[in-house]
Amino acid sequence: MAKALMGHVHDDVRTTAVLAVENRRLRRRVEDLEALVLRLQADNDRLAAAARDEQRAVERLQPA
Repeated sequence: MAKALMGHVHDDVRTTAVLAVENRRLRRRVEDLEALVLRLQADNDRLAAAARDEQRAVERLQPA
């Protein structure tokens, strides 16, 4: 019975290596996406600030 149980547990080195490579690839992709989100948030903040500044400038030019 022990042989049957051990045969059921996969300890294939190739499968483990493939999973490790895939895990590293996915972690790298998550890091890339997190960096992209931070860059896009910074761009959005910069553009929002520029739009606010422009709106204030337009409001100052309009007659009261």
